[in-house]
Amino acid sequence: MISTSNVSLSYGKRTLFEDVTIKFLPGNCYGLIGANGAGKSTFLKILSGEIEPNTGSVEIPANMRLAVLKQNHFEFDEYPVLQTVIMGHKRLFDIMQEKDAIYAKPDFSDADGIRAAELEGEFADLEGWNAEYEAAELLSGLGITEDLHYSLMKDLSGSEKVRVLLSQALFGNPGILLLDEPTNHLDAESIMWLENFLDNFQNTVIVVSHDRHFLDAVCTHVADIDYGKIQLYAGNYSFWYESSQLASKQRSDANKKAEDKRKELEEFIRRFSANASKSKQATSRQKLLNKLTIEDIKPSTRKYPYIAFKPEREAGNQLLNVENLSKSIDGTTLFSNVTFMVDKGDKIAVLGRNDLSASTFFEIIAGEAAPDSGEYKWGTTTNTAFFPKDNTSFFETDLNLVDWLRQYSTEKDESFIRGFLGRMLFSGEESLKKANVLSGGEKVRCMFSKMMLQAGNVLVLDEPTNHLDLESITALNNSLRDFDGTVLFSSHDLQFVDTIANRIIELTPGGIIDRRMSYEAYLNDEFIKDLRKKMYKSALV
Repeated sequence: MISTSNVSLSYGKRTLFEDVTIKFLPGNCYGLIGANGAGKSTFLKILSGEIEPNTGSVEIPANMRLAVLKQNHFEFDEYPVLQTVIMGHKRLFDIMQEKDAIYAKPDFSDADGIRAAELEGEFADLEGWNAEYEAAELLSGLGITEDLHYSLMKDLSGSEKVRVLLSQALFGNPGILLLDEPTNHLDAESIMWLENFLDNFQNTVIVVSHDRHFLDAVCTHVADIDYGKIQLYAGNYSFWYESSQLASKQRSDANKKAEDKRKELEEFIRRFSANASKSKQATSRQKLLNKLTIEDIKPSTRKYPYIAFKPEREAGNQLLNVENLSKSIDGTTLFSNVTFMVDKGDKIAVLGRNDLSASTFFEIIAGEAAPDSGEYKWGTTTNTAFFPKDNTSFFETDLNLVDWLRQYSTEKDESFIRGFLGRMLFSGEESLKKANVLSGGEKVRCMFSKMMLQAGNVLVLDEPTNHLDLESITALNNSLRDFDGTVLFSSHDLQFVDTIANRIIELTPGGIIDRRMSYEAYLNDEFIKDLRKKMYKSALV
């Protein structure tokens, strides 16, 4: 268990937390949510002791070990990978170091023997003999192959370092586990492994994540940061979102009788508790939800952008034909012999183990890069709107947002332009911000305004959920799901892909895999798993 008592934190005139008193209990996984800037990561740092609050305290039981996912990717550069993981359990690692130092002494004394015996006893109590095996198992589960276990951390890629640091946090069964964006840089298989690990974890977990599928899979509770307070709700993220939306709708329905509202909410709880999750925690979650009273469900104060892509005209049947496209960068083959046709209404998730594969492919079909070989042809009725992963060049200007967006509009009237900005939550003074001072999430929302003005019947989006908060991701997800045109996109957000795509195309150095099926079915198909291994392996031979 970990709890806070009257915790407050302010920076100048800005108050992040005010008199927060809350308990996080063993056996539960809490998803810490809140709008961008609400203080999610800061609160985790308060719990870990990295930041001191202005007032109040954090209480952790004596001898309860707390583990944190480290954010400094260079901290352990001079240490071997396996040792870095074991260092996550500081006491165990200290014992191992002291034991080795004693046994290495040339003048081993009786006192050394007594101390070594004490250390051996504590080492056994902490299951130290299993340490290397457990560390190796965690690393393998997160995709760090055995040949890297004795490499130095500095020799690993950024993505591999993240996986090692996550293994470090999970190591040794900590009593309290604090995870800030643990799914960043993980592929779908590693995320599912982590979901399964946390499903079986019996202690306290507090996690910040923008991955809704992950939050739904692992969370028993949601801890919502709003107006400097933290409110606990039973259930996963989807339950919190849908119930808060329903509560908002009911609050605005002044004519509906109180008893009718109560019955509607009770039916919602019954329906959701029966179908909330396929995970191993489903039964315990159902018990929590069944204990809820109507008063426990409150409307959210969150603001959701209004994202609506509406094609100016309907596309014909000839959309995009790709023939034998291949591309290598710096001697690395990203993809080869890519041949497929896009059909009207396709919503295609483009995958690749190398993130550059999808990005480079999109740049090629957008006319911004050239293939090494092959060709592509758009249909004459297509009107494409492209969202690049790197949007830096669009914002290297000191224009305010009204003038920035006006560049991309045939209609120059200010009220018309402001309408599109307002949908993306830039209203009043916000719409006069300079384009070159925007945050990552604000830039993405501006790019959506630009795309909506383009009114394309084919949307090409490269990692559009990067930098977005959960509210914006949800709004974008719903918009693309309901879009009448054709979409080609990439994303690491499993729920985003699974709820939008009706076709999966994976680009590999050995060709493509093209399947009309859901993403989750694609990931769990044993034949496809074997095929993927062969196609990536063939490029190494």
